[in-house]
Amino acid sequence: MSFDTQAFRQKYRAAISPHYNVWLHGGFVLAFGLTVIAFFLRQLHAVRPLEWLTVPLAIVFYSWGEYRTHRFFGHKKHPLVKMFYQRHTGDHHSFFAEGQMRYEFARDWRVILFPAWLIVLYSGGMLLGWWLIGMINANVAALFVATLLSGYLTYEILHALEHLPPENLICRLPWVRQMRRLHELHHRRELMHTHNFNIVFPLWDWIFGTLHWEAEKPRTVTMQHSVDIARSPEEVFAWVSTPRRWPEWHPYPIAIMGPEGSLRVGSRFEYAGGRAGSLQWEVMAARAGQMWQTRARGKHGLELLVTYECSGTASGTRFVRTLEYRFGSLWVRLADLLFVRKRIASDSVALLNKLREVAEMA
Repeated sequence: MSFDTQAFRQKYRAAISPHYNVWLHGGFVLAFGLTVIAFFLRQLHAVRPLEWLTVPLAIVFYSWGEYRTHRFFGHKKHPLVKMFYQRHTGDHHSFFAEGQMRYEFARDWRVILFPAWLIVLYSGGMLLGWWLIGMINANVAALFVATLLSGYLTYEILHALEHLPPENLICRLPWVRQMRRLHELHHRRELMHTHNFNIVFPLWDWIFGTLHWEAEKPRTVTMQHSVDIARSPEEVFAWVSTPRRWPEWHPYPIAIMGPEGSLRVGSRFEYAGGRAGSLQWEVMAARAGQMWQTRARGKHGLELLVTYECSGTASGTRFVRTLEYRFGSLWVRLADLLFVRKRIASDSVALLNKLREVAEMA
């Protein structure tokens, strides 16, 4: 039975206080945490090389604590931490699901960040730990608790990044990208109680055998352009659904090898030249005078889906071209994000203008 994430989001948002401010929430957590960390670091004095080993050991210990807390308190009902379970499994996992990980409004951050009071409670525990360990070694005590508190802030920051829109450039950085993917898989309802509990680094998921990885499917880019043509929908449809005539209205040289005439569903043809190089096409859908759709594959894992739609207007036809594409290669996807996408959009506009010019002169 599927869960209606959008319905839950509407209900949850309606219950958020109108006075909630994410900047005050996140700003307080960050400022308070950094202030306490600075206090601990000021206690250091003439740290010896062996004492610096406290930092990596504390990182491992923090990661273990993060794993245990998330797995056994966030995903298992326990009478002592009932509120934590409700906020995490009940709210957070109902608000975000695989494929629906991005926040939509500023107030959504209330269900991403820990309650602001938790950093105060956590810091109180760190102060107690600092005092106890300090009776043995003051430098080790300060380094240990400062590292644990830094882990808390890192958790908050990285978890926030895991719910940003995927097109945000920082989300494509190594480590951030991998942890985002692991966290999205954790939000799959079949996996959330059993896999991917580490948020900062998956050390203990790997050790305990709860690490689950699936490669991320390349994102599909969609762009749509339209043009008005002083010809009937049937005439325009005949032009665009006949690939052998594409060279007449494409703004760059191409060659088409395939059947003559308007192609039906299942027909195949080849395309050479242009920006994409050699492409193998197959017609996927066709409604005479209305819609024609074809799919292609090319180099660098390129997949294309092009849809042509024709609708009548008072002066002729409104022609709409929808292009959906994605690249399998990581480096080409990066190039697409930086400059290729703009060039494709520019070519699409030029293509439609050339189609109008050629069709109206025919």
